[in-house]
Amino acid sequence: MARYINIRETASTNTYLARMAAMLPSGTVIYTHHQSAGRGQRGNSWEAEPGKNLTFSLLMKNPAVAPAAQFYISEAVSLAIVDFLSQYVPDITVKWPNDIYYRDSKICGILIEHSLCGNSINHTIAGIGININQTEFLSDAPNPISLKLITGNDVELDGALRDVCSRIEQGIASLGSCDLTVLHSRYLSVLYRNDGQLHEFASPSGERFRAKIADVLPTGMLVLEHEDGATWQYAFKEVSFVI
Repeated sequence: MARYINIRETASTNTYLARMAAMLPSGTVIYTHHQSAGRGQRGNSWEAEPGKNLTFSLLMKNPAVAPAAQFYISEAVSLAIVDFLSQYVPDITVKWPNDIYYRDSKICGILIEHSLCGNSINHTIAGIGININQTEFLSDAPNPISLKLITGNDVELDGALRDVCSRIEQGIASLGSCDLTVLHSRYLSVLYRNDGQLHEFASPSGERFRAKIADVLPTGMLVLEHEDGATWQYAFKEVSFVI
C-alpha cells in the first residue's frame, strides 16, 4: 500500500525522492501542488500550474525486471495511466516512449529513473505530471491539453492521485508474475500511430521520412519500417513524430 508524503513546494519530486530513497519504503509517493522545476525526459521541463494538476513521484524497490529489460517498467506505468485517464475520456494513447496523449495533444509526461545494483534494479522512481484542471498553458510546449480542457469538468485531485498511484503500484508489482508478452502486446495496442499506416517522422537534423511502427524492443528502442521495407532501430531523441 502506498505511503503518501505531501510537500508544499519542490523543484522536482523525482530529485526530492531520489535523495531520500534509501530511507523510505517501497510504495512511497512524494507529491506536491507546486513543482517549480519539473523534469522531463532528457532535460525537458514540465509546466504545471500550482494546485491544478497531479505532480508526483512513486518509489518502487527491487522491481522484478532485469536491467536489460527495464522498458517493461515503462510499459506498465504507461498502461496504468492510460487506464486511469480512460475513465474520463476516450482516445488515450502512449506516444513512444512514454508520453501520454489525447488524440494529438500531450496530457501526461513520465520520467522513469532507475538505480542499479550489480545485475538488478535496486529501485525505480516514476515521476509523473498529469494535466488535470489547468486551462491555460504559458510555456512553449507545442500541444498540451488537460482533462478539464477536454471535458469542461474539474477533477478532485487527492482521490485521483490515490487512484492512479494504486494502478501504477499494482502494474509494477505484477511484473514478476505476469506474462510480459501480453503486457507488451497491450502496450503496442495503445501506441500512438501504431495503426499499420505510414506516418511522417523527422531526424534530429530535420530530415523527414515516412515509416510505420513495427515494434518497440525491451530496451525501449523504436523499430520503424520505412517505405522501402527496410527496418531501422531508433533510440529516444534519434527520431520524432511530425505532428
